[in-house]
Amino acid sequence: MVALPSIPVIYSFRRCPYAMRARLALLASEQICEHREILLRDKPASMLTLSPKGTVPVMWLPDGRVLDESLDVMYWALHKNDPLGWLEYTSNDILMATKLIEENDGPFKHHLDRYKYADRYEKENLDMHKNACLETLEKLNTQLNGNDWLFGGEARMVDYALLPFIRQCRIANSDWFDAQTQLEHVHRWLQNFLASDIFNTAMHKYDVWQDDHKPVSFPPDGSFDR
Repeated sequence: MVALPSIPVIYSFRRCPYAMRARLALLASEQICEHREILLRDKPASMLTLSPKGTVPVMWLPDGRVLDESLDVMYWALHKNDPLGWLEYTSNDILMATKLIEENDGPFKHHLDRYKYADRYEKENLDMHKNACLETLEKLNTQLNGNDWLFGGEARMVDYALLPFIRQCRIANSDWFDAQTQLEHVHRWLQNFLASDIFNTAMHKYDVWQDDHKPVSFPPDGSFDR
């Protein structure tokens, strides 16, 4: 029988936007975890035992629970501790924030995959998917309305739930993305995120985890007793 961990363990992949949003929430909540970096092409058996679907993030808690959806990890962390007020929405804002996340994780991610990884979808229409992504970006530009964040002057969870995917959209074709001058608010929103300390800490490079490795912490400057 495998012993339960003494602190939360997170299986992650640095570039995955789902894992990225989970790490951002862990940082915001000041939660120290054991970090296990994986390769998607060579997933460790221990992770697959916890979550057979084989996607990241996977969070293994000291009480034995397993969280294998990124939003569940975000909510778990922020309900434990939310010093930055990421969950402080008005009743109207929380409905809109939920809608924005649903659109991001549904239609936008569908089109983004087929735009960014067009070679995997031979019969797909690249321009159609790119234009569908642009429609969502224009909605977000309107929502920003000149503000630094989607709901005004302070960041909320929704900003950090979406920004890893906006980053991925830019990576797909940065020249095209940057040429969309009508997205001036989105450009500023993304660039502020990319320049932030929390993003750079979340993107710390870890060696790929192996069973015989000494445990490492997340955040990288954290400490814990084993």
